[in-house]
Amino acid sequence: MSELLDRKVGIVACSGEELAEGTVARLAALKVLNQLRPRDTVTICLPLFLAGGAGDRAFAKLHPTVTVDGCDLRCAARGTEKYSSKPAASLVVDELMAECGLGRPEGRRRLNAAGQKAVEVTAERLAAMVDRALGKEAGAATAGAEPTSAPQEEEREVACSCGSGVAVTKLTIGGQPVELVALPLIFEHFRERGPGQDEDAARELFETVKIYNAVPPEAEASYREAVLREYAAFCQKEKKA
Repeated sequence: MSELLDRKVGIVACSGEELAEGTVARLAALKVLNQLRPRDTVTICLPLFLAGGAGDRAFAKLHPTVTVDGCDLRCAARGTEKYSSKPAASLVVDELMAECGLGRPEGRRRLNAAGQKAVEVTAERLAAMVDRALGKEAGAATAGAEPTSAPQEEEREVACSCGSGVAVTKLTIGGQPVELVALPLIFEHFRERGPGQDEDAARELFETVKIYNAVPPEAEASYREAVLREYAAFCQKEKKA
């Protein structure tokens, strides 16, 4: 049922400003988002993600992510894995610079020549990681997109996963508040298919919900009851609309 959602890659960039490598990470991420893979990527706001941003965490649970960190502290990679799931790929700027034999970037606000080169190299590597995460051939342009080498006359507004349309529904299960992602999307899909209200349909619906949400085995019955109750309310609301 993964076809329910448009498949994109979330890019999580280091937010550290004390090192030039952090600036390289952010500028490289923006280059991928704006120019190299604009139709395949969205940005995930790392500070909001770590602070509990529901939209960002929901997106990261349902889509592959690629992280880019300035240094070996790997804040973006570790934060993504802790609060969502392991990134599809991770990149550390200073390690990439050593691998490519490039000079050390300098300047936190205005990068030197080595820093500008680091941005180009990092962006190209990130774009290749995005392609692999989506199962595309490296360097393949998205259908209908401008060639990656062509200059852009105007920059696209960077899409944030907060506005990705992945809904987060809060339910009370076993007396505790629980957040489940993509319920309205799943419910609409099932309602349009019209599978009925029998036990087989209920089982299929709940199994689909479990694809996108972690359900503790010991609480499965409570989760199932809450989901089916929410689905019944959804269908009733749609009838009245």
